[in-house]
Amino acid sequence: MLPSWTRVQRRPLIVATSNPGKLQELRAMLADLPFDLHGLSEFGLSPPEESGASFLENALLKARQAAAAAAAAGLRGASARGVAALADDSGLEVDALGGAPGILSARYAGKDAGTSANNEKLLRALAGIAPERRRARYRCALVMVQGAEDTTPLIAEGVWEGYILDLPRGSGGFGYDPYFFLPDLQRTAAQLDPDEKNRLSHRGIAMRALRDQWLAREGLEAHEGREARERQARRRP
Repeated sequence: MLPSWTRVQRRPLIVATSNPGKLQELRAMLADLPFDLHGLSEFGLSPPEESGASFLENALLKARQAAAAAAAAGLRGASARGVAALADDSGLEVDALGGAPGILSARYAGKDAGTSANNEKLLRALAGIAPERRRARYRCALVMVQGAEDTTPLIAEGVWEGYILDLPRGSGGFGYDPYFFLPDLQRTAAQLDPDEKNRLSHRGIAMRALRDQWLAREGLEAHEGREARERQARRRP
């Protein structure tokens, strides 16, 4: 059970994505925390260019940009430290392709490429490669900042292992999910129900780690705030 203080005041949280599938997953994962989630589309914004050299660098860049944009838009309900923002950068790494598509996963077939084009390019690159050599993983870096200038962001990472199929299975999820096969389950990521995917996925693993950090930090801040109020009360005549 969450501490009672987490239910006292809800706060805005900007999610730095324009991907509706990803936003839906994050809403489900954060449903019991005191946040009101807002996507970038509410402010007419798109995620910034992902110029980082790693998933983590891109996630940090997107989180800070989202926090700054929300503050500039005058989002109400933010704390004195600024608007909180959450960003993830994630992608698929295929061993037989030297880790590609990696940080280029969302634009593997080109800057404005869609899911179908990305999947088609992936299958062409893997043509003729035996199933046992198609080991792959989803990797996620997740970042939460409390304002664009936050010097102590919360950071968590998650990895989900699998293999790449030649033919799609399932209609759920998004991105490469219909081709991402999980041997232990004998299903693809696209064949999992949302709750099961959130429990097993790279993003789910990272989110649980981030939640633990957030709860620990907020618990410490609540404790320090209570002590400060008690000290002030003792000084009163």
